[in-house]
Amino acid sequence: MNNKIHIGIVALAVAISTSGCVSSGKFEKMQTGKNEEIATLQQKNAALEQDNSALKQQNTDMQKQVGSLEQQKAGLLEASQQRQKQYDALVKNLSKEVEKGQLQVRQYQNMLAVDLAEQIFFDSGRATLKSGGKVVLKKVGEALKGYKNKVIRVVGHTDNVPVAKSLQSTFPTNWELSVARATNVVRYLQEVGVPADHMVPTGRGEYDPVASNDTPAGRQKNRRIEILLIDQSLEGEMNRLTK
Repeated sequence: MNNKIHIGIVALAVAISTSGCVSSGKFEKMQTGKNEEIATLQQKNAALEQDNSALKQQNTDMQKQVGSLEQQKAGLLEASQQRQKQYDALVKNLSKEVEKGQLQVRQYQNMLAVDLAEQIFFDSGRATLKSGGKVVLKKVGEALKGYKNKVIRVVGHTDNVPVAKSLQSTFPTNWELSVARATNVVRYLQEVGVPADHMVPTGRGEYDPVASNDTPAGRQKNRRIEILLIDQSLEGEMNRLTK
């Protein structure tokens, strides 16, 4: 009897011991699994935080870009308004000459142009300024003095009629004639107070017509002096492209 009881106790102890070992193993397995899940979640959270930081940085960069574009837009609007004021002021200052047909004022995106009728300023085939032309040109010079931020390009143009043989020793072609006329205009504008370092004389001869050279009226339109008021930034770009 005692032996049976002893055997039963031993068997129960072994069962309990064995049962305890299985529970401990399952617990460790579960614990390992939870640790792995926690580590995975922590990695995902870290990745999300990195993504969130990247999104914040992208948002900051986009806000800076928007701010920069807004500034550029405001600058373009201000420049456009300034050009319109300059055009209106130039037309106002030269309104009498415009009405008389002695010159024409035109507006472009980044420049203003004053077209001078050639017959008022020069005799045919000559580059010497006429006294009547000087009166008009002096008025033009007074109007140009206020444009400190402009480069003033003076361009001479002719029709396609060759220079008279009697004058070819001085002006072999219309190229030389157009350059000489532009240069004399620049010199006179300097005399009336326009800064010389703001002006550039050039000649295009017969190669930039605005009308047909087949009629007297067309040739008269082509014989002209252009005074272009160009933004300094645009003039620099034009010079860079021509180098």
